[in-house]
Amino acid sequence: MHEEDFEDEEHDYGPSRSEQRREALAVLDLAMKLVGESDARLQQIPMDEDLLALVIASKKITSQIARKRQIHFLAKQMRRQDDEALQLIRAALEHDKAEGRREAQALHEVEYWRDKLVDDGDEALSELLEKHPHADRQHLRQLARNAHQERLKNKPPHAYRELFRELRTLLTAPGDSN
Repeated sequence: MHEEDFEDEEHDYGPSRSEQRREALAVLDLAMKLVGESDARLQQIPMDEDLLALVIASKKITSQIARKRQIHFLAKQMRRQDDEALQLIRAALEHDKAEGRREAQALHEVEYWRDKLVDDGDEALSELLEKHPHADRQHLRQLARNAHQERLKNKPPHAYRELFRELRTLLTAPGDSN
């Protein structure tokens, strides 16, 4: 009996049932993420045409139960793909998420400078111009002052928004190191 146990240890049975279930659930999660993407974004993700058509068809289903059933079918079809194809899809979705975080960070920086210019005035403007010497000092100063006056008089934030647009253009300009 001991010899049979030894032979069983040498024999590879493949992944355990729990591991297979985890992999299937990961593919199901990937299928749900794909269905949540826009059609334009789906065109950018590297996948074969049949799978793309199935994802787009899944997006069109509005009934909750039918959609769930369709997503499970999509996941089943995706599990038939090789691991490399699924990794490419995951990588494309992660790249998109990282790009979104970078864009959000850039907008937070613009909001920071806008609020700082409105609150601190010329002192903040000097600090900004040290980092971005090509900026239009006079225009930014005027917008910051107008935004400050709008805030004091409880007026609609026209200059505040215009200042945001100017700063976004300045801070997200191509070739800008900051």
